[in-house]
Amino acid sequence: MASPSNITRRALLGAAGVATVAGTAAAWPRLTGTDIPGRGEDALTILILGTSQDAAGRQVIADAFMEEHPDIPVLIQSVQATDWGDFFAKILTMVASGTQPDVVYTATEGAQLFAERLALPLDDYIARDASQLYDYFDDVHPSLIEAFMYRGSVFQLPLDFNAANMYLNLDVIDRNGLEMPGEDWTRDDFTELLRGMHGDATPYYWTNRLFGGVVPWLYIHDTSFLVEERAEGGQDFWSTFYPGEERSGGYLWTGSNATDERVHETFEYLRQLVVQDLAVRPEQGGGNTLVGLFASGRIGTTPAGGYWVQGLAEGGMEPDQYDVQFFPKWRTQRHQFGGAGYAVMKTTKKADQAWEWIKFTANKRAMELAFPTPATTPTRRSMATDAFYTDGPEHWRRFYDTLDRFPTSGPIPAPPQQAAVETALIRNVSTALSGDPDQVARSLDTLDRDLRAVFAEEDRS
Repeated sequence: MASPSNITRRALLGAAGVATVAGTAAAWPRLTGTDIPGRGEDALTILILGTSQDAAGRQVIADAFMEEHPDIPVLIQSVQATDWGDFFAKILTMVASGTQPDVVYTATEGAQLFAERLALPLDDYIARDASQLYDYFDDVHPSLIEAFMYRGSVFQLPLDFNAANMYLNLDVIDRNGLEMPGEDWTRDDFTELLRGMHGDATPYYWTNRLFGGVVPWLYIHDTSFLVEERAEGGQDFWSTFYPGEERSGGYLWTGSNATDERVHETFEYLRQLVVQDLAVRPEQGGGNTLVGLFASGRIGTTPAGGYWVQGLAEGGMEPDQYDVQFFPKWRTQRHQFGGAGYAVMKTTKKADQAWEWIKFTANKRAMELAFPTPATTPTRRSMATDAFYTDGPEHWRRFYDTLDRFPTSGPIPAPPQQAAVETALIRNVSTALSGDPDQVARSLDTLDRDLRAVFAEEDRS
């Protein structure tokens, strides 16, 4: 969904700092306590993106698990990385060098990479323990499960997610005599709102990444920069846990769609916002700086997920100073979302114990321990309550309602070769918005060429 040194989609879940593979590996004993004699021997090793503090923070979940399963010792280990892509690269390097964790917490960005190369499918375990899982699936929207299926198999039980919604600064709106838009607002309504803020705050602030960048705009224009398809399979799962749902075996992104006319129209619309000084260029940072700018009334609108509620509260912003709205409608109001959950590694010799961990962390008690504050959106609908969002905006229900109101909303477009795909997108978004209309066309041609090369390389491997 996203640089941990900044507050991005799931930065508050633990991403922070930069470390090399060698440096991280050297720091593991100090970070995780494995330098204590006997500790970690024969333990179920859980790898997360984050710092030693993040690993310590999850210890409460590990302790609760070990109370219930005293025969399964658990060791939480953290890997510092600049973002999810960097984290996945380090996992691949570690596995290749013989360092093999049992379970890894991974986001949508890496779900298909893990499913294709690193993780075990959970289908047999889910079928065996179906009676213990109805409570979880009854509480979790099917779109979130479908996003973690790959070619008909379930590889993760998502625990948290965030949709790309629009945050609006009510101080800026009030200062300029504007009104909070309704749920059925359009792209043109959005543009007019920005015009009303021009000359005061920065009307629209956005960043250049897969989550909250150009992709939500492509989705509401009923397109994407990749060809999106659906896999076959999964019928037994859907009929068991979501009877009546017409769902697939998961998403597939099979090639470039960069030269599609609607993609060009989307890029040109965003370029016009930049040219008219209604939006910043997307590569102009974000994160902690963005929280401060928004909280101080210098930004009017910005896309973000439910994770931002905690960040704004910590930044000193009161709940009545901002609100959240669905993304505006263009051809559709299809939203973008991303989630995260634990994956069981193929290389583990403790698959049964790993499944017990995944099953435990999906229960409500464990999820309440994992998400005590609105630093993300829990996948369990029953956890989205007034108590959870005490310090949240008036319309906090829209975080989860996004999935209910717009059931065609889809995950971040992240095929197994996500890292190369995202690199190509970010590079060409920057060039497309830096010149005239002809530059948009040239950049999309280049993006198309780059993406075709990525998928051709995958076909040859």
